[in-house]
Amino acid sequence: MYEVIWHGRGGQGVVIAAQILAESAYLQGFKGVTSAPTFGPERRGAPLTASTRIADQPIRTFSQIERADIAVVLDPSLFGGVDIAGSLKPGGLLVINTIRKPEEVQLAGPFRIATADAAAIALKFHLLKEGSPLVNTPMLGLFAKASGLVTLDFLEKGLRWKLSGTAAETNIAALRAAYEEATFK
Repeated sequence: MYEVIWHGRGGQGVVIAAQILAESAYLQGFKGVTSAPTFGPERRGAPLTASTRIADQPIRTFSQIERADIAVVLDPSLFGGVDIAGSLKPGGLLVINTIRKPEEVQLAGPFRIATADAAAIALKFHLLKEGSPLVNTPMLGLFAKASGLVTLDFLEKGLRWKLSGTAAETNIAALRAAYEEATFK
């Protein structure tokens, strides 16, 4: 089983990204998928997490993920107040929305790092919510490239499950752009 924890802020599409990943994994043929948000006192901009579990067999675990195989960070400012590295298993993958290359990220630990400037990609494709870049779709592209767990084709199908028309096409273009820009070590 693969466990993914999503770190972001209210309004960034963290919960939707976790859902799209779960749906995409199911479409790809995984037999067990779950997606769940972690809610506290919710408000726009407040830190929050969501989780996705993906397995070849049905999943019978529904608790919150404490230590994930992959941690996806939509807002790098969270590193100042959230123990993101502590949410990752040794040997895991840390996927970060940042302008920095993986070797420039000032984090040490037994994990790999993948990065892309998802905010710039969201701005390029006019993915905005109340003037702020909506980075969840580009982060799915970065996730696909860095993890190899769910392919770009199935993430596109997952996006079409959630979106339609121009919104789907724009988000798919952003997904592909992040996939191409992804760097990892």
